[in-house]
Amino acid sequence: MTKILCTCPPMIRAIDSLQDEFSQRDAEVFCPTFRQVMTEDELVGLVSEYDGWIIGDDPASARVLEAGRAGRLRAAVRWGIGTDNVDFEAARALGFDITNTPGMFNEEVSDVALGYVIGVARDLFLIDRGVRAGAWPKPPGLSLYGKTVALAGFGNIGRSTARKLLAFGMKVIAYDPFYNPVADLPVENAAWPERIEEADFIVLTCALTESSRHMLDASVLEKAKPGVLVVNVGRGPLIDERALGAALESGKVAAAALDVFEEEPLPEASPLRGFERCIFGSHNSSNTIEGVRRTSQRAIELLFERLGV
Repeated sequence: MTKILCTCPPMIRAIDSLQDEFSQRDAEVFCPTFRQVMTEDELVGLVSEYDGWIIGDDPASARVLEAGRAGRLRAAVRWGIGTDNVDFEAARALGFDITNTPGMFNEEVSDVALGYVIGVARDLFLIDRGVRAGAWPKPPGLSLYGKTVALAGFGNIGRSTARKLLAFGMKVIAYDPFYNPVADLPVENAAWPERIEEADFIVLTCALTESSRHMLDASVLEKAKPGVLVVNVGRGPLIDERALGAALESGKVAAAALDVFEEEPLPEASPLRGFERCIFGSHNSSNTIEGVRRTSQRAIELLFERLGV
């Protein structure tokens, strides 16, 4: 029987509904218990026992892949979109053809991005907290119509986000080193961080690479419009959190909505926790019933193609 390891939390939570996908292929799947990601040491002691691995946000490092190759591991697929946790150079050297599942969460992640834009513009989260505490707050918000968004990332998710922002009458400046215009999306294009001073909102939807790491740092924030609003549904290290904290402290950034962080889960000691106008997610923007099932089925298909099962 083919043995599969799954270390992707959203897929693990839905694993009962996916059992037929494995049994039809005479395979069994094992889902270990952990919080957010498994450690490198935990994976080294585990992957060698399995023929295939569906990777979550875990470190698919050279050391882990070498341990797998020394045992039973023959194929792996990265569940979801991000690939910054996979050492593709080591994978190629070891003969692993690892792919991800692109294009699965365009609408889901862009929905959350738009939700955060509305939330920080209208102080919806602060109002909720106030009412729960017995108050009846009525803070003045910002109208979205006519506002400018600096949108970092114009791939599948970025384009879906742009479409929704444009529907609200917002102006979008798209930043992407591989920018391709889309006929029905009348956005403007600039090289990061040009024209950042025009933006009322900075929305990050891009992938994490060496060039995008800390792309929103103190130097960029210094150029930004006073009171700018920041939304990150991409990857935590796109933002220098220390610089963001300083900008929140000074008021240069009026509010931030963060679905992702440099370290996850967000440490108890993170200075960001001290800012009332900093809204936290849990790296959950892709997590819908429909999206998880669609992506899990695709990951299973890709894995068994590579296993030849």
